[in-house]
Amino acid sequence: MTLMEFFGCTFLAFGPPFAMFTFTIAKDPIRIIILIASAFFWLLSLLLSSLLWFSVVPLKNTLAFGLVFSVLFQELFRFLIYKLLRKAEGGLKKVTDANTEISNNKHILAYVSGLGFGVMSGAFALVNVLADAVGPGTMGLDGSSDLFFITSAATTLCFILLHTFWGVIMFVGLDNRNYALIIWVVGSHMTASCLTLLNRKFYYEFSLLLIYIIMVATALIAYFVAGGTFRSFKASLLCKQSFVVSE
Repeated sequence: MTLMEFFGCTFLAFGPPFAMFTFTIAKDPIRIIILIASAFFWLLSLLLSSLLWFSVVPLKNTLAFGLVFSVLFQELFRFLIYKLLRKAEGGLKKVTDANTEISNNKHILAYVSGLGFGVMSGAFALVNVLADAVGPGTMGLDGSSDLFFITSAATTLCFILLHTFWGVIMFVGLDNRNYALIIWVVGSHMTASCLTLLNRKFYYEFSLLLIYIIMVATALIAYFVAGGTFRSFKASLLCKQSFVVSE
């Protein structure tokens, strides 16, 4: 039972991101390099957050303190990876085919860097939980909630997708000096992260519902700022329906 729970939570959290990596990144070595660089920048933000948490001794036991500064450091390093990629964009175009999407679509860099942030964030958030999921024992015994593992996996998936959308929105906001988009990224990141504090009170369903509402709203914003329209969205759905019928 514990092994089934382990694989179920693993596939729930990392299945969709793995599919995104396989179909949109794995075939392009430049995108893989950008993904790894973005993951490294997230690690640097974690390092700074840890140093701050370790140095401020009176607040070490206050989880909200570390959470707030962790979000701020993550967004700072998202800004830094943006500056780095924009400076390196000319060089990337020289070493890639002129007809590739990375040369013709500026949102590709934002998408890949956002996914890099999300995957590394998700790995650190869930690896210890998955280690405990293997056993011995399982959640729900002795009157405790049995939703901890599934909630952790679903929350991890949500944050991986959110980081991807936040990357797209942040890059567009910085390119166009649209401060409303930047505020949305930082504000929604802070809100979603603070909502996870409800899990300490076992409000799993409530926190998960609110975080996924934020994710859907962020996904819609990312879709439209990247150039999507209601017409193109409807056309993609019709194309998918016709493909299913033809099969």
